[in-house]
Amino acid sequence: MRKKLIINADDFGYSRGINFGIIDAHHNGVLTSTTLMTNMPGASHAYQLANETPTLGVGIHLTLTAGSPILKHLQTITDENGHFRNLKYYLGFFDVDLVEVYEEWKAQIKQAIANGIQPTHLDSHHHIHSYGELTEVVIDLAKEFDLPVRRVFEPETNELSTIRTTEAFEYKIDTIKDPIKLAEKFSDAQSIEVMTHPAYLDKAIINGSSFNYPRVDELALLTDKALKETYKNHNMFELTHYRSI
Repeated sequence: MRKKLIINADDFGYSRGINFGIIDAHHNGVLTSTTLMTNMPGASHAYQLANETPTLGVGIHLTLTAGSPILKHLQTITDENGHFRNLKYYLGFFDVDLVEVYEEWKAQIKQAIANGIQPTHLDSHHHIHSYGELTEVVIDLAKEFDLPVRRVFEPETNELSTIRTTEAFEYKIDTIKDPIKLAEKFSDAQSIEVMTHPAYLDKAIINGSSFNYPRVDELALLTDKALKETYKNHNMFELTHYRSI
């Protein structure tokens, strides 16, 4: 049986440069899936591109550390200017209202649905859904919307075992260069997600993201013609998205 391989691009909706990079990586490369930041300036552009590209799986990149929330008058998850708090706030002890997080994340999901997106799965910007009690929120939403969740924690016991996810998760894009080594690394897994961040650079990325120039290198790898041909002819993997999980 071939292993299911999901090659996902984070940050869809962040900016037009990222959006175009993701779409090209799908049309001209091996990218199969993406996750959309519905609160960011490029979201409307992403909805348009997604609705024109039905073969691309589109999930929700739940956001708590970039841009501003969709909902107004939030108290604990925003700063004095109404923007989301920086990731540094969550690296130690943090105190937020989980109801606010739930309501904002639910609004982000519903925003995508209202714009024609049928989400394939959930993950989050900076893996924030794996921090502390925020995991409880994403579990509730996964059950409510019947969606799989990215495996950045080990769903072994209790509530985590009740949500769908892949059997393996890989955050290093270079692992896709050699299908044989990738299959050997995850020999016990039948479903694998590899996280990527392809993009064309624009001012929004250069000014707003600490991870910028490597995105161009990732786009080049994902659209490499030889790599695409390798996976097309390889019998170890089925390139797919979360709808098949």
